[in-house]
Amino acid sequence: MTKKIIKGGTIATATDIFEGDILIEGEKIVQIGKDLLDTEAEIIDATGKYVFPGGIDPHTHLDMPFNNTVTDDDWESGTIAAAFGGTTTILDFALTAGETKLSTAVEKWHEKATGKAVIDYGFHLMVTDLNEETEKELPLLLEKEGITSIKVFMAYAKEFQASDNTLFKAFKAGKETGAVVMVHCENGSVIDELVEAAKRAGNTAPIYHALTRPPELEGEATKRAIELAHVAGAKLYVVHVTCKEAVDEIVKAREKGYDVYGETCPPYLTLDQSLLAQPGFEGAKYVWSPPLRPKSHQEPLWNALKAKQLQTIGSDQCSFSFNGKKQLGLNDFSKIPNGGPFIEDRFTVLYSEGVTKGRISINDFVDAVSTSAAKIFGLFPQKGTIAIGSDADIVIFDPNVKRIISAETHHMNVDYNAFEGMEVTGEPVSVLLRGEFIVKDKEFVGTIGGGKYIKRPLKKKAASTLEAAVSN
Repeated sequence: MTKKIIKGGTIATATDIFEGDILIEGEKIVQIGKDLLDTEAEIIDATGKYVFPGGIDPHTHLDMPFNNTVTDDDWESGTIAAAFGGTTTILDFALTAGETKLSTAVEKWHEKATGKAVIDYGFHLMVTDLNEETEKELPLLLEKEGITSIKVFMAYAKEFQASDNTLFKAFKAGKETGAVVMVHCENGSVIDELVEAAKRAGNTAPIYHALTRPPELEGEATKRAIELAHVAGAKLYVVHVTCKEAVDEIVKAREKGYDVYGETCPPYLTLDQSLLAQPGFEGAKYVWSPPLRPKSHQEPLWNALKAKQLQTIGSDQCSFSFNGKKQLGLNDFSKIPNGGPFIEDRFTVLYSEGVTKGRISINDFVDAVSTSAAKIFGLFPQKGTIAIGSDADIVIFDPNVKRIISAETHHMNVDYNAFEGMEVTGEPVSVLLRGEFIVKDKEFVGTIGGGKYIKRPLKKKAASTLEAAVSN
């Protein structure tokens, strides 16, 4: 069994920061301390570097069909890019769209990932309709596949949008099984009306993608999801929170003791709506949903992250090349494929814009990019921390290097980068997955298909006071 000692680095977790060494044996961390010695171990010098737990990205879309096309990053290119970015585990969405059995979606996603993923992974299960058959199938499938999370869309009527009835059934299923219910919170029906009105008025440029999806409709949907989840007694996870209106609803709910969690993404913390208003069609590069907001929404997001009212950072990786795929909407903003390439830069952008600029602490950073997602989705303590017995998923990170993000140097399979030209401080130098290098001195040395599917245990929670009152 191979042994390694990472020596001389500054180890940072969600709760601690200290100088120390890590002894790895096989896939696991077996000892943490000062001046560790083992004559059989390979020595990895981390002097002057941070040693972080591997990043966990709870929100990716690889090899995903959408808007009459398919994302450009599949499970090979997408997970290689993730590895270079310091992410060692992703949770991707198995989408049900027209299938009569939920298991069909999971089987399709296994086929997409197997033999391609270079990092570990799990699935969330998306549902669009819960009828008599799928309601019976759902708990059995979650248990069998080790899936702890259900995804429901409140937008995208043509592709994924679920009714409030299905949303409430999903919450009830979440309560019964212990699964987290993840919700894309936008009022899709009203958005569709606004989109059609804009097009009738001849407003077809990319900026109208943002103007027809105002923050008020994200806030309204977030409140509706919160209250439905509370009535059902379910755990709610609001994905990709973008605006003050949604943050305010999450904060109010959490202050009342509701079981609500929130995720935001690097672009919402650093980019703004003006990018969609660039001349020509350039704004199409920044079309994703919910859309970028005016800059004034960034500070509430940072504040909520620091206060732990938002717990995680997802990439919402959903990449479509500008030349070709984004141009499907050249004369109609509603036909621009929604999504952007973020999986590689999630880790560094949060460190650079958050830690180095004093917005969040180093422990907050680790919590947001790794630990909280591990805890919420059932991966902790196997993943998400540096501890004895945990998987040796480790990032050796140089906090001093400065570099410019560019499509010319990234590893994603797309022809642009949403953060093009941004100067960042910090970079993953080497990344280990279960004790083996997948990136070493900024070179990929992993194995195509070497990533493992991780089953996660479901944990049922006790009945709430409201549930008890309803049942009585």
